[in-house]
Amino acid sequence: MVTLLVTWLLSAVSLLIVAHLVKGFDISGFHSALIAAVVIGLANGTIGFFLKVVTFPLTILALGLFWWVINALMLLLAAAVVPGFKINGFLPALIGALVLSLVNLLLGAFLQV
Repeated sequence: MVTLLVTWLLSAVSLLIVAHLVKGFDISGFHSALIAAVVIGLANGTIGFFLKVVTFPLTILALGLFWWVINALMLLLAAAVVPGFKINGFLPALIGALVLSLVNLLLGAFLQV
């Protein structure tokens, strides 16, 4: 249970870091980041999983890079649902997905979660 909470908090902090680094990727505060982290996790666990299975041949052809497109779509979906979370277009979502992956990787490795 503690690991789940720490992961949730790290995801929210990662979203805030991405919002500071990527233009067009805006989060109004920590509360919105917490809600967005939950919505992104649910979207990736349901719709994102389905899209990754369906587009697997395309992902293989693109050497795995297409998964960032799916992650960008999940970010756009979360931004459409969560108040205080806004992404201005697909390019900021795509860059945000890439930066979010790297920030999550670095924070997870640093804190060994």
